[in-house]
Amino acid sequence: MSETPLEGAAIRGAVDLSSLANRGAQHAPQKAPGQGQQQAAPATVESLVLDGTDQTVESFVELSMQVPVLVDLWAEWCGPCKQLTPVLEKVVTDLGGKVVLMKVDVDANPQLAQVFQAQSIPTVGVLLGGRPMQVFQGAVPEAQVREVLEQVLQIAAQNGITGSVTVSGATQNDEAAEPEPEPLPPLHQEAHDAVERGDFETAIAAYDKAIAQNPNDSDARAARAQVRLLVRVNGASLDEVRQAAASEPNSVEAQLAVADLDISGGHIDDAFDRLLTLFPTLDDDGKNTVRERLLELFEVVGSADTRVTKARARLSGLLF
Repeated sequence: MSETPLEGAAIRGAVDLSSLANRGAQHAPQKAPGQGQQQAAPATVESLVLDGTDQTVESFVELSMQVPVLVDLWAEWCGPCKQLTPVLEKVVTDLGGKVVLMKVDVDANPQLAQVFQAQSIPTVGVLLGGRPMQVFQGAVPEAQVREVLEQVLQIAAQNGITGSVTVSGATQNDEAAEPEPEPLPPLHQEAHDAVERGDFETAIAAYDKAIAQNPNDSDARAARAQVRLLVRVNGASLDEVRQAAASEPNSVEAQLAVADLDISGGHIDDAFDRLLTLFPTLDDDGKNTVRERLLELFEVVGSADTRVTKARARLSGLLF
């Protein structure tokens, strides 16, 4: 399984899966002539979007013998995850049973996170014929998610995995009766569409307008902070950033860069401790810069998170 660093290519879209086709073919079971064209009876699942755990993964491995199982590795505190997961759910639903989505909370399921080598989240993998593969990292636009799944389905077909699943109890009338989701406010929708296109600058500008119109719009503030983080880590090399921070321990910019990557990779306490330890050593301008970044990272993680509550209290003690 490949390890994709948190670089611009990983944030913008999918890695090329073509190399996995040959690797999968080497391990594919031998089939009698014509066997690849036969399809097993569709499996029945409760939903096309299911929660997976370290304890239930075996059932998904079995399911992956019939259809690809897309794996969404996420966490409650992860802002980019909240942007990507609805996109994954939409694309999988549109495929009508050709793919199943398994959602994995990495905080509660560290073994699965390790299996897919999730060094940062969101990470998206796939179970195919019982084999785990990591396919991309970061929040990517819907069009590129669809490209990934087209490649996954091609690889699945080459390995004789051409089945489908049905949803138990689902009918067309049931689907029609589902309530439409509440529409987003216009500026939020504009920003959402821009993120799906990978146009982060336009998304930030739209959220700026929303906040200007309503300074108490906490959703816009949190979403803007998440997109800003995506922009800052776009193209960043983890090794280079850490080396720069180690060689320049008093550099505000170098330490901020590491904190951003730590947040995006799930190392929340490390990021906050780094900046809060640096804070007392700085002049007034440096302190203001770090304070503003910390407040923005608090928005990314979420004000209700206990790690944010602890770090906010520590910051208050340093300020006063």
